[in-house]
Amino acid sequence: MYVLTIDQRGSSTDADRVPDLISELAGLTSAAFERSVGDELQGLVDDPAEVVDIALHALRSGHWYVGIGVGTVVLAPGSSPREGTGTGFVAARKAVDLAKTSAGQVPLSVVSGSIGRAAEVPQHAREGAVACANAEGVLRLIGRLIQGRTAAQWRVVDRLRLLQDGGGRHGSQKRVARELGITEQSVSRAVLRSGWQEEWAARPAAAMLLAHAHSQIEGDR
Repeated sequence: MYVLTIDQRGSSTDADRVPDLISELAGLTSAAFERSVGDELQGLVDDPAEVVDIALHALRSGHWYVGIGVGTVVLAPGSSPREGTGTGFVAARKAVDLAKTSAGQVPLSVVSGSIGRAAEVPQHAREGAVACANAEGVLRLIGRLIQGRTAAQWRVVDRLRLLQDGGGRHGSQKRVARELGITEQSVSRAVLRSGWQEEWAARPAAAMLLAHAHSQIEGDR
C-alpha cells in the first residue's frame, strides 16, 4: 500500500484547491482521497502505476507538494485514511515535508517506511529505501518535463492521450491536427518539445521502482 499526502503550495494566499483536486483524482483512481487537515489531502493507493498518475497530475498545475510513503498501513475496513496508522503514514508525512524543502526542484519526495538504525534494518528494507530514492529521481525528471510544457503543448498531448486511451494509435497526430485546426508539423513539434514520448517511456520505470520498493520494504520477496 502507498500513502500519498498532497499539500497545497501557497495556500495562505490562494483559494482552497483541495475539493477540485479530489474531484480530478476521482477520474484517475478508484482510491478515495479526502482532506486530512487544512489544505492537505491524503489517500491510500494499491497500484504503483496509479501512484505515478496521481503524482504527475498533481505536479502538472504547480500548486501542490507531493509526498509518497511506502510502508505498512493499518486501517480498519471502511475507516477513513485519517484513522490509519503504520510506517506508510509516517513516511508520507516525512515525504511531503521534504517536498516542501526542495527549493528549485520538483516538489515531490518518496520515502521508505523502514524504521530503526541503519545497522538494524534488514538488507531487503535497505534495498527498498534505495528503490524509493530511485523512484523519486525518475518522477522528478518526468515532473520537470510536465511542468515545463506550454498551454499549446498541453492541448496537443492531452488530445493525444485521449485518443490513445481510446485505443487509437495509427494516424493519431493527423487527427489531433485536424481537430485542433493546426498543421501536422505543429503537432509534431509539440510532441517533440514537450517530451511526450520520453514521459510515457519513463512512467513504467517509475511504477516498477515503486513496486520493487514496496516488495522489499514489506519483505514480500
